[in-house]
Amino acid sequence: MPLSNFCWPGQWLTQLAQIICPETSKESERFAFLAEWYDPSAALLRRYQLLFYPKDGSVEMFDVKNQRTFLRRTKYDELHQEDLFVGNRVNVFSRQLDLIGYGDQYTGNKLGSKKERTLAMIKPDAVNKMGDILQMINDANLILTKAKMTKLTWKQAADFYTEHQTKSFFNNLVQFMTSGPVVAMELMGDEAVSVWRRILGPTDSGVARKEAPPSLRAQFGTDGTRNAGHGSDSLASAARELEFFFPSTAGHGPANTANCTDCACCVIKPHAISEALTGKILHSISAAGFEISALQMFNMDRANAEEFLEVYKGVVTEYPNMVAELCSGPCMVLEIRATDAPKTFREFCGPADPEIARHLRPDSLRALYGKTKVQNAVHCTDLPEDGILEVHTY
Repeated sequence: MPLSNFCWPGQWLTQLAQIICPETSKESERFAFLAEWYDPSAALLRRYQLLFYPKDGSVEMFDVKNQRTFLRRTKYDELHQEDLFVGNRVNVFSRQLDLIGYGDQYTGNKLGSKKERTLAMIKPDAVNKMGDILQMINDANLILTKAKMTKLTWKQAADFYTEHQTKSFFNNLVQFMTSGPVVAMELMGDEAVSVWRRILGPTDSGVARKEAPPSLRAQFGTDGTRNAGHGSDSLASAARELEFFFPSTAGHGPANTANCTDCACCVIKPHAISEALTGKILHSISAAGFEISALQMFNMDRANAEEFLEVYKGVVTEYPNMVAELCSGPCMVLEIRATDAPKTFREFCGPADPEIARHLRPDSLRALYGKTKVQNAVHCTDLPEDGILEVHTY
């Protein structure tokens, strides 16, 4: 619902005029969004108008129901213009806001015209290259918003490829798609459908090697079926295929591949995801010989973050900031398998303080990708008995 549908108190009239007609105030250009936040303490979905000022990176929020200022204009360096599009989830001072609509026509025209969602899938033959593939996605300025590793049943694969049911290659395709795990992803960005298909390259990997050598299928595929990846061919197909893996109504779609035995848990933290380090971290983990046996993206609220990190409460002074970081945006949870996984993977992650890690274990994940003791790229299982519990928690 646009801002013009609300009757704000008199002191907001000047602000409202500038929102509705932003061209009257180019110096203080701002973008308006309708946002929702779930308040766990009250079990209520609260609605706000979120305003973003690109000139100085400041934000302002208004409580829609109570028609009052919720957050006065404040500089906030963690939010960027490229994060602002309908369907995205952004973090503003530890509140995860779902952007559900544009607050005015100016914002919609300026920021929303080319944004699309598409389904990207890494096929069984390229799952071990998912770190490299995620880096290709990031390099193309696409945003990974959902991800899940799953093992399709014959029926699920047949349902997904139902339009090919009469084709001669159908049985071979379904057999291949059920031969191992796949990674399903939702990508967002400008013209995401065509951009992802351009990354994939021609359907036949042999043709791709001739016509598009840098493409994903040229690098990681074998032929027309074992061709490393899948991409929706239209916005309509994208909507149907995303609903298959990430249903918006009842159910959760195909289950993830976690088996919760003899494993360690790794959480790629929100700051690392926002800094586009996910692909590099996954590549490093695989290159070190660890098996990533399950993967899923989550958004964690404060209550769950506090519970998950409760073992550190009263033990480390950074506990409150650790909680704030974990619920500041999407994180990616991995199930890691290896011999004595909790111990060996913890050693590979390195000391919690990246500065110490860079001196003692310069090749560890935290040395390579961490910034501070709180923003240290990854959480990992500390105690052997906690590995299964932590994976099961997610």
